[in-house]
Amino acid sequence: MTTPVRDERVLLSCSFELPPDFRERDILAFHNRDTLAIAEQVDGRTFRKGLAWNGHAACLTIRFRDRCADAELAIDGNASTVGLDSLISMVQRMLGLTQQIEGFEQTYRDHSPLGALIARQSGLRVPLAATPFEALTWAVTGQQISVKAAITLRRKLIMAASLKHSGGLSCYPDAGHIAGLTMLDLHQAGFSQRKAQTLITISEMVLENRLPLDSWMVDSPPVDQIHEQLLRIRGIGPWTINYALLRGFGWLDGSLHGDVAVRRGLQLLLGVSEKITEDQAKRWLADFSPWRALIAAHLWAFSQPDIEDK
Repeated sequence: MTTPVRDERVLLSCSFELPPDFRERDILAFHNRDTLAIAEQVDGRTFRKGLAWNGHAACLTIRFRDRCADAELAIDGNASTVGLDSLISMVQRMLGLTQQIEGFEQTYRDHSPLGALIARQSGLRVPLAATPFEALTWAVTGQQISVKAAITLRRKLIMAASLKHSGGLSCYPDAGHIAGLTMLDLHQAGFSQRKAQTLITISEMVLENRLPLDSWMVDSPPVDQIHEQLLRIRGIGPWTINYALLRGFGWLDGSLHGDVAVRRGLQLLLGVSEKITEDQAKRWLADFSPWRALIAAHLWAFSQPDIEDK
């Protein structure tokens, strides 16, 4: 049950009841990846995130209480650019509340060896980025590099965009702010030629509505259409698409068999000494459609319980 309320201190606010098995630690860890905390800050059971909201700098604050989460959005700029329904929808996605994990856990609770993993990590939901655009550009940023290197590169992208909220946090840029960067700007931020061009191409396509990411945020996103359009963009492959579909849309059936951490987690789960190949991981995950990406998230948590994945 969601109860929207207005607050004189902020432009918008709302509250959410949380399911009994909700794992707030997963959400907090996801937003606590960057130790310099220029765009996201975690303090106890609260996190703050700088983001672009309709082109304006904004700060989202989410405070967890027992079985409840309170969200506030403070926006620099014209209040006419805000919408409470959009805030509610965004926070629900970010917290994983739209993910129907109950069916997955019920179906595989007796499976060996997956059932034991589910019991150990019951209630696991995948934290989402604030927008599909953030998820897609983050996926491009993290291609073929370590999590630590990707976080550093992401930080440099945020700093290059120079969008800052009045409360002090830097904001993850939207398509307009990245499109305003030059190739030189991105090179100086540490991006390769290919990644820089891909980021600019994505941003321009979003601005021209040739890549309508926000329009695809529906209960059942047109996965085949999204996959087809993204695959046409140079610098984007299957892993990037499936990761963006997971972190941006909450689609839980992308096969992330190419992910090193997924294969490492599968090796541990199966108790084998040999490294799992991409082909082996793909075949193993295939039996669990439509939950392959959710299983990947379980394998991430299993293989690196104290380290947040990309």
